[in-house]
Amino acid sequence: MKDKAKQILYNKSKTIPILSFPSVQLLGISVRELLESAETQVEGMKAIKERCNIGASLNMMDLSVEAEAFGAEIVFYDRDVPTVRKGIIDDIADAGSITVPSVYSGRAEICINGIKLAKEEIKDIPVLCGVIGPYSLAGRLFDMTELMMECYDSPEEVKILLSKATEFIIEYIKAFKKAGADGVILAEPAAGLLSPGLNAEFSVPFVKEIFDSVNDEDFIVCYHNCGNAVKDMTKEIGTLEADIYHFGNAVELKNIIPTMPEDSIVMGNIDPVLFKNGTPEDIRNSVRKLFDECSAYENFMISSGCDIPAEAKWENIDAYFEKVTELCV
Repeated sequence: MKDKAKQILYNKSKTIPILSFPSVQLLGISVRELLESAETQVEGMKAIKERCNIGASLNMMDLSVEAEAFGAEIVFYDRDVPTVRKGIIDDIADAGSITVPSVYSGRAEICINGIKLAKEEIKDIPVLCGVIGPYSLAGRLFDMTELMMECYDSPEEVKILLSKATEFIIEYIKAFKKAGADGVILAEPAAGLLSPGLNAEFSVPFVKEIFDSVNDEDFIVCYHNCGNAVKDMTKEIGTLEADIYHFGNAVELKNIIPTMPEDSIVMGNIDPVLFKNGTPEDIRNSVRKLFDECSAYENFMISSGCDIPAEAKWENIDAYFEKVTELCV
């Protein structure tokens, strides 16, 4: 196991939920304002670090950035993450005409600069960047439902689109590495909607290409999938050789861990919505239950199941960290 991964695993009380957007409450700004400058993003990362006992600092997990770089139409909100309104092609046959953009297009440059600035400010824990996975990006460039249908009807055209998405993601991660990132969380949620066979053909090989292109002993690679079908995909996902596998609350983590590589960290999977709609007692009970189910596995680390909403209650986030510390120390 890589030294940076060991640093994370051996300090389990320093939990690593996917926690970034609730920093807007600490800064007194909107989500849109948070995403408009590298400097503001770093202020958000620092605010999280100062308040929470985290084992790594994460940049903003905004999965619309890559699609925007390609030219997709993005909708911004004050209290929620941006979404893709419209992709860039209406017909999968047009995939071959897509030009892969520079990784410094649109807000991607802001995110890269944010990591560079964060590394200047945060030196005692790893700083991780976040990117979207290839199948999930392809769905945003085309159409998520139609993409799944075209996997059957036009598989070669889908693979052309996936190859272009993969090319961009590789260069994007390399730019983050050059900026100083200690690792990457690649989020591939749309693949969690596929059958195991489709995932093995249209997601895993492309994610593997990405990881193989950026992986080294000083760089952590983390695979995130929050789909409910992931329970049937663990054999294929396990071949990705990720340092960390991060799963959502749609699955029972106790059933997933035994199927994953023992030398990889397995993280998850407290319901992120619970941080917004639940109570501190709900959070404490959920953390306790997950520890009871999974803490016997040495490679288990608790985390949120996905990105914690911007409007999550800080009393709930605080309760999470307090309970984790109580159970791990």
